[in-house]
Amino acid sequence: MTHPRTVRGLDLSLTGAGIAGAGWATTLASKGKRSDTYRVRRARLHRHAADILGTVGCCELAVVEGPSYGSRGAGTWDRAGLWWLVVDGLFARDIPVAVVAPSARARYATGRGNAGKQAVLDAVRGRYRVALGDDNQADAYVLAAMGHDWLGDPLAAVPEQHRGALDRVEWPDLLEPVQLTLAGGTVPYAALVDEQAAA
Repeated sequence: MTHPRTVRGLDLSLTGAGIAGAGWATTLASKGKRSDTYRVRRARLHRHAADILGTVGCCELAVVEGPSYGSRGAGTWDRAGLWWLVVDGLFARDIPVAVVAPSARARYATGRGNAGKQAVLDAVRGRYRVALGDDNQADAYVLAAMGHDWLGDPLAAVPEQHRGALDRVEWPDLLEPVQLTLAGGTVPYAALVDEQAAA
């Protein structure tokens, strides 16, 4: 018996990080002030990263939106810190990580790499029929859908033009889930993931 793949999509943000899996999405918020000291900012980043990693849980693949190198502003430095804390936490858990450029995420959702947030939100709601609270959740859902598609377990039919975005992703090397066991045990990793998800 094959187990359904467990993929998480992560759209990392300081104020509204989107996290999604098949059939669900959520946003985790974190509040800060421009006047915060470096010590306070550090604590905020670590708290937010821990909340994100706790929501991600155990999965076979994490698909993370990569940095937007054209972004500017006071929060850019802290956003980069959050990104690396979360990605490092995923690697520390031995979770394979794929990194998707914002333009590839938009292209997979809409067919256009320069599509705006609202266009992505509308496309995701229409294709996947999933309840979404905001564009952060839509972005995360697209990322999760890309991971499922790449693993051969698509969440919905996607036009070939859109699927071309999969070729622009930095995908990890993966073992088949049935080959993975934890701590030398006999329980396949995918079965353990299912067990933890049901708890």
